[in-house]
Amino acid sequence: MKLEPKLIEVETPADPRGAVLILHGGASRRENVMVSPTQLSVVRMIPIARKVARAGKGELAVFRLLNSRRGWDTSHTPVSDAQWALNQMAERLGEPLPTCLVGHSLGGRAAILTSDRSEVRSAVALAPWVYPHDHPPAMDGQRIVIVHGTKDRIASPTRAFELAKRLSQLTPTAFVAVRDGKHAMLARHGVFSNFAAHWATATLLGRSRLDAIGRIEAGETVIDV
Repeated sequence: MKLEPKLIEVETPADPRGAVLILHGGASRRENVMVSPTQLSVVRMIPIARKVARAGKGELAVFRLLNSRRGWDTSHTPVSDAQWALNQMAERLGEPLPTCLVGHSLGGRAAILTSDRSEVRSAVALAPWVYPHDHPPAMDGQRIVIVHGTKDRIASPTRAFELAKRLSQLTPTAFVAVRDGKHAMLARHGVFSNFAAHWATATLLGRSRLDAIGRIEAGETVIDV
């Protein structure tokens, strides 16, 4: 069976000012296993996508991506699926719109590694599973925020922080440490989802009422919440 990605429309206003792509995580079980729309790594992004759509107030087109296969391997990574999704979004919307990438775990890694696309203005990586060298070769002012729980035992907060420091040498980047947050984002879920929604509206629409994002825009690069 051929494994193919799928792009799901969450919100498609008539005349959007920007677009948001939601990227799920999920480790592989074995080679070339298809993504199920009911797996937890996919389902946990649905309320986040809805919150982003509500925050956009009819000005943001919001899409969710189902990757072509689970996990990450050298032959085909979620970055390839994210690239495909951005092309599909431009086709459906009639043109590439200023875009924010929102990803969790390996989806956060994919968001960062895809953020050098010309239409991408920003990315938020939630509890990303990353290495310190995970950054695109060239950036053009894209604004990145990494939001990571201090009690995450699956994706290393230390590695994410080291990556944030490296990224900050290339493009505006901030690191947000969520006290007592864990990888599944169940504890303090509102902090993770609020950052996703407000980062998208701040970077695409120029508005946000979230105090921590105001601190980032004022120049802070490391924040505890």
